[in-house]
Amino acid sequence: MHTDEFRQIRRFIVKLGKMLHKYGTPAFRLEAYLQEVSTYLGVHASFIATPTSITFVIWSDKHEDEYTHAARLQPGDLDMNALSLTDELANELLTGNMSLSDADLRLDQIDLMPSPYGKVITGFAFALATGSFSMLMGASWAEIFWTGLLGLVAYVWVLWAQKSKRVNLMLEPVSSFVAGILACAISQYFDPGINIPLMVLSSVIVLVPGLALTMGLAELSSRNLVSGTARVMDAIMQLFKLYFGAFLGVAVGFSLFGQNEFQPASSLPYWATWLAVVLLCFALVPIFRTRVKHIPWALMSALIAYSTTVFASIYMDQSYGTFIGAFALGIFANAFTRIANQPSTIVAMHGLIVLVPGSKTYIGLNSFISGQDFVQADHIGQEVFLIFMSLVAGLIFANVVIPTKKAL
Repeated sequence: MHTDEFRQIRRFIVKLGKMLHKYGTPAFRLEAYLQEVSTYLGVHASFIATPTSITFVIWSDKHEDEYTHAARLQPGDLDMNALSLTDELANELLTGNMSLSDADLRLDQIDLMPSPYGKVITGFAFALATGSFSMLMGASWAEIFWTGLLGLVAYVWVLWAQKSKRVNLMLEPVSSFVAGILACAISQYFDPGINIPLMVLSSVIVLVPGLALTMGLAELSSRNLVSGTARVMDAIMQLFKLYFGAFLGVAVGFSLFGQNEFQPASSLPYWATWLAVVLLCFALVPIFRTRVKHIPWALMSALIAYSTTVFASIYMDQSYGTFIGAFALGIFANAFTRIANQPSTIVAMHGLIVLVPGSKTYIGLNSFISGQDFVQADHIGQEVFLIFMSLVAGLIFANVVIPTKKAL
């Protein structure tokens, strides 16, 4: 291999790795995928990925050329559109339908590509996601409406954080702080008796790191110890910041507008739970930037995961039901990879989001600190732990039964 060719290959691998990291790819999947691409391109390589860094070591067959690159990166955000396009580009390169120079140029174009749904649709998706989650938690119709509006406020902070590093550092506590104050104001002037803690949790549910906790545990189970530990600790700190912001916001709101006495409303009908799941599935499409052609697969993924868990929980404990749901989700995601020749992550994330106990983790933290439950929850700490373990085990068993075709 000539030095110029080696230089071009390693430049492409480094750029590909950084982009996949930016789109929220877990460390064990990122390292495995880069290893596959390196083998196809005729070089040897070793990679170490963490949520905030990635190290590349690339060398030619007889060590004529060697290259080491270490980069400090920001934790990635899920972008299923860019992830799908990047995977398609790599497939074209590896099958000989695209040159390396064209692939390198195309990577730059994908990186600059805006969200396919725009800010208006994404903002509506935030409101829909927060409102549907509060419906799933048993909120009243009025609380669902107010939560949707608070979800829009949270999205304004997300947009501001994209343009300001200072706001980005304080996104979680500031969002929950403002939501707490606004919820207290709503209780005082518009709708007395609402469940303020539930509204605050629902309004920032998109920021609750339940999915990050699950990904961190999955990395630990794959023996990516550094990345898994870092991701779990980062998720825990995000959770602490969200809770502190909410705790402070409600305290300030009570001092400004007076105390609130929660008055339970009549329960919503059972069909509202399934409606909430369907609405949440649609809301996740713009938030995850899922491609239009993958929307049916993503919706099926979430519905299969949730319905399997519900029906399995009828005959066994909920944590075991979650294992069955995660197992069914893993089978479906790996089947999607074989049929559509796309990364399983594209559909698996939609299914995982309705299974991960991020909200229960928040509720458990509230119970531990305040000693009060704003929703009915017994032995929630033990339940959260078992659900997380069941999720990871279900996905591992699914990969054994139907191995994934792609590393992503």
